[in-house]
Amino acid sequence: MNINDKRTDIEAVITSYNQGPMILEAVQSLCNQTLIPEKIIIVDDGSTDEYSLNILNEIEKNTDLLIPVVIHYQENGGVSSARNAGIKKSQASMLLILDGDDKLEPTYIEYVSNLLCDNPSMVAASSWMHTFGVLDAVVRPTGGNIVPFLSHNCCPATHILRREVYEQCGGYDESMRSGFEDWDFFLSMLETAPEANIGMVEKPLINYRTAPASANVKSMNKRLELMRYITKKHINSYYSHISDVLLDIEAISNSRLYGWENEIIHSITRYQDLSESSKDFIKNPSYGDGGMASTVRIMSINK
Repeated sequence: MNINDKRTDIEAVITSYNQGPMILEAVQSLCNQTLIPEKIIIVDDGSTDEYSLNILNEIEKNTDLLIPVVIHYQENGGVSSARNAGIKKSQASMLLILDGDDKLEPTYIEYVSNLLCDNPSMVAASSWMHTFGVLDAVVRPTGGNIVPFLSHNCCPATHILRREVYEQCGGYDESMRSGFEDWDFFLSMLETAPEANIGMVEKPLINYRTAPASANVKSMNKRLELMRYITKKHINSYYSHISDVLLDIEAISNSRLYGWENEIIHSITRYQDLSESSKDFIKNPSYGDGGMASTVRIMSINK
């Protein structure tokens, strides 16, 4: 098959900040796709590491790559700024957004773009993730319409989006430099039409790198602050679906409470020592959120 027969109307935007050799893995994973993007646009968001800059220089000079690569250098403005800059330099009708420290399975573009093309109401699509590094697991985001997205993010940062929807919603919010910019962006896209939804290929086609000091982990320290910003920004959507949002949050809370309860019961029935936090929970159960009922069930196991 001629390589041009495997191309599709998709361009890839990769954001990079002191990524070192990881950016090479991201680029190579695009070159290995069963459907090849028309172009790769790498946006370096003000890297300061000389080694990382040398690698970008090598990529730029590499004439053996199957896909044309353009590198845009800018002062550090955050991932939202970098993604917006890359998208503005693209021309394709669909755009693949990829972080420079992640990589894709060879069928990612084929499966995800097909899902998007077959469903006109989809504003974006992605897939499940296989995490590597600190955590080895399969993570299964659900996608969906705006309702589940109002209580929690349901799509990976790596996704394929429609250019026209990106232009409608105004792109990534560049003021969000502490995290959750993807969640906010997905809400903005889903607000462009009542039938809008985000699709999900139920296969782990994203290889997502995990590390203790990653931006994703750090953003959880500011979760409540970031959620306040998101709810204020998208307040009309929250007003329209307030019952669904509260019930979804309650369901998530109950699921975690039952998980913790089962772990405590597991330890007690095997005469294992409880953690200090578990002991404190039993001595001082929370009230009004199912905590006291959970404690009663725990203390009833040997009665």
